Amino acid sequence: MKKILALSITSLFAGILLAQPPKGPADAGMTFGEKITNEGSISSNDLVKKLDKETKLDVKVEGQVAQVCEAEGCWLRMKTESGTIMIRMKDHKFFVPTSMNGKTIVVKGSAEKKITSVEMLKHYAEDAGKSKEEIEKIKEPKQEIVVQATGIYVVK
Repeated sequence: MKKILALSITSLFAGILLAQPPKGPADAGMTFGEKITNEGSISSNDLVKKLDKETKLDVKVEGQVAQVCEAEGCWLRMKTESGTIMIRMKDHKFFVPTSMNGKTIVVKGSAEKKITSVEMLKHYAEDAGKSKEEIEKIKEPKQEIVVQATGIYVVK
C-alpha cells in the first residue's frame, strides 16, 4: 500500500513538473474549458471602461491575444487600447496552446482590478520567456485587470 501511495505521489509531481502547454492549433470555433460562444460579449476596451465604475464583473470579453504563457499555457494577456488584461485559467482547470497568440478570442469569467506583486510579475515574465535582464527591471507592483477564466472561445 505504501508503495502504491509513493508511486502515485511521484507520478503526480512528475506530471506537474513536466507540464507543457497543449500542442496544436487554436482554430476558429474551438473552445477551451467551459464550452461558450461569443454571444453577449463586450470588447476588451469596454471592459476597461466598465471596471472604472464597478469593482467586479462576470463577463464575456472579446479581444486579441497579446501573449500566452510559454511554460504551460495557464495564462494569457489580451490587448486593450491602454495595455493588456491578464487572463488566468480559473483553478488551473484548463490550459491553452501557445498557438493562440495573436488570435481573437472570447473569455468568460470574473473580472476585477487587482494589484499584482513584483514577485508574481517576475514569475509571469519568466513564464513568457523574458530575459533575465528584463525580469530584473521589474521593481514595482502593477494594478491591472485580471479575469479568472472559466471558458475561452476562439473567434478567429
